[in-house]
Amino acid sequence: MAKKVVVAGGGVLGTQIGLICAYHGFDTTFWLRSESSIGRTAPKIERYSGLMLEDLAKAKALVGNPMGAFMYPKGLIADWKGATAESIDALIETAKQRFADCIHLETDMAKALADADIVIESMSEDPQAKIGVYTAMKDLLPEKTILCTNSSTLLPSMFAEYTGRPEKYCALHFANTIWKNNTAEIMGHPGTDPDVYNAVVAFAGEIGMVPLQLHKEQPGYILNSMLVPFLSAAQGLWANGVSDPETIDLTWQLATGAPAGPFKILDIVGLETAYNINQMKPAAKEEGTIENRIGKLLKEKIDKGETGVNAGKGFYQY
Repeated sequence: MAKKVVVAGGGVLGTQIGLICAYHGFDTTFWLRSESSIGRTAPKIERYSGLMLEDLAKAKALVGNPMGAFMYPKGLIADWKGATAESIDALIETAKQRFADCIHLETDMAKALADADIVIESMSEDPQAKIGVYTAMKDLLPEKTILCTNSSTLLPSMFAEYTGRPEKYCALHFANTIWKNNTAEIMGHPGTDPDVYNAVVAFAGEIGMVPLQLHKEQPGYILNSMLVPFLSAAQGLWANGVSDPETIDLTWQLATGAPAGPFKILDIVGLETAYNINQMKPAAKEEGTIENRIGKLLKEKIDKGETGVNAGKGFYQY
């Protein structure tokens, strides 16, 4: 069983990944590029740890409720059938202790990676940035370390050669609000050692996730192969002036019963991530294309600091 986990990056998902690992008892280090990165990540740790504790507290009211089996935070409570208010209170106290004791923030890469069992890279969707991190890491990683990428759209085979350990490298992708939507998509590349792949599957289960195994590489895995076209279609309606984000969201919610529309989802994901994914499309660089218009509109919001939930404003005010 892995003991030390390192998360490279302190973005929305990176923060949640580190917290869920700490919650389940793993010694967890965030490697961050600079002191300013620590300044941006620390508030996210406070915010998401608070949300996790809040959802645990709310789960007490679900005990005995038939809907509780559908609504409880699945990444935090292993066995709902045996859950009681007292057992959830115990989980809350354990969580507080582990968030205090098991989480470390480090800018020195060598110190962060020392004795790491699993490293999860959760940087922005920028291929060159990821290559830069892997190149810097490869001579610092212990021999035993398994390296995973949390990339939401990029293939592990794009980066395997830069890691220095292609056989110990694969993708491990999580959904947002990881403690409730507890999916973990595991995708290897042709050079991934099957034993390493199976070890990552086991690790995903140990941190409260449901391991979802992909049998071959697929850009966007399972979830984002469905989600990204949906979000792109919504952004296309906006960029073409067909309708405004609020109306597009309302349409989706009324027609499907979904709790959130595409632009609320984009705020949660983060507009910088949405922008990076859009800009990877060749058409985004062609003047006059819908992808080019989407990129320009997203960039306008990013330049104003309206990057989503964590900034307090995206398409909506928070």
